[in-house]
Amino acid sequence: MDDAPGPLRRDEAAVMWRAYAATRPAGGPPEDEPPVERFGDSRSLADELIALVLAGTKRATAGLVADFAHDGEPLPRVGGHWIACDGDGRPRAVLRSTELRVGRLDSVDDAFAWDEGEGDRTRASWLAGHLRYFTRTLAARGEAWDDDLEVLFERFEVVFPGEVAD
Repeated sequence: MDDAPGPLRRDEAAVMWRAYAATRPAGGPPEDEPPVERFGDSRSLADELIALVLAGTKRATAGLVADFAHDGEPLPRVGGHWIACDGDGRPRAVLRSTELRVGRLDSVDDAFAWDEGEGDRTRASWLAGHLRYFTRTLAARGEAWDDDLEVLFERFEVVFPGEVAD
């Protein structure tokens, strides 16, 4: 079975963004069009992680700074928004970054691991899972893991749709 994620449905994301903007006071959100992304590198992982977001369990994520550079994307900023999609590429929620920190993978603390909401929510489980993930995704583009790679630790809130917003 192919577990490759589907293409991001940017037209549907634009509709969601306009619906969110219509709920905001005059002036609306700061961005014209926020990034449209998904969690993970497979359809099943993206579905699993967006389900945790929609359930209120997941309120943090981590990514390699090098991945943003590789993709030609700027780093998120506090107060910035992004649209999170499921494994099929359907937009499911508008998120707003509330806290950002750059550090080594092993600089993660217990509270951040808990806020990511994955596995048993312990730091040890978080470290093992993220090391596997980053090693796999780097290898897929011919690069190797290095303990000194910078990780972007991001906390966020769900701001839309209303039925799942914080």
